[in-house]
Amino acid sequence: MSTATMTPSDSFVISDGAPSSDRDDDVDSLPSISSGILSDDSDDDSDSDAQREWEASLEQLELLLTMVLVPFAGKYLGRKFAYWSWARYMEWMHNVEIRWTNKKSFAAAGIAAASL
Repeated sequence: MSTATMTPSDSFVISDGAPSSDRDDDVDSLPSISSGILSDDSDDDSDSDAQREWEASLEQLELLLTMVLVPFAGKYLGRKFAYWSWARYMEWMHNVEIRWTNKKSFAAAGIAAASL
């Protein structure tokens, strides 16, 4: 068996006998692919780099909120609520009137105590 003299019946090509003009009409009726899809992949790389950078910055913001701002605000608001509830309890239970003489210094002391 020599490979130089192969006939179409010896190959695996199946000819359907359809004229080539029908095939050209079928191909012409298909929608064309836009050139944006066929562009090089450098745009995709820059998009994915920008996406990774955006996700990293969001993660840093999340860490800042969860590790610094939320505990600080919780500690400050917790102290404010504790002082308020203690004053209400003393007025209710012991008939003692609680007055904050200087609200700015009280607020500053609360902030200073929350930062410790």
